[in-house]
Amino acid sequence: QVQVVESGGGLVQPGGSLRLSCAVSRSIFRILSMEWYRQAPGKQRELVARITSGGSTNYADSVKGRFTISRDNALNTMYLQMNSLKPEDTAVYYCHVVDLKGYWGQGTQVTVSS
Repeated sequence: QVQVVESGGGLVQPGGSLRLSCAVSRSIFRILSMEWYRQAPGKQRELVARITSGGSTNYADSVKGRFTISRDNALNTMYLQMNSLKPEDTAVYYCHVVDLKGYWGQGTQVTVSS
């Protein structure tokens, strides 16, 4: 069974930081790209950040300068460091892993509120 599991979400005050993790099953041998999406209540799911097998990254305009995507190939784990968090960052964050097709995690809740 392919497993994609997010962790690290929680409640944080505006201006605070969180680090999300996405652990990928070793049954996925070739990963072409890894991505973070998010979906807020009443909103469409949107791409937040992507890192490819070649190491290139891209970010949504709304998170540039605040979020950083990275990976640890040895651990088959991807991270999203989120700094200077805003209430509008509140959403369920999903990991998406792509080899010959895409695999989704179940999501982790991030709530930015005082």
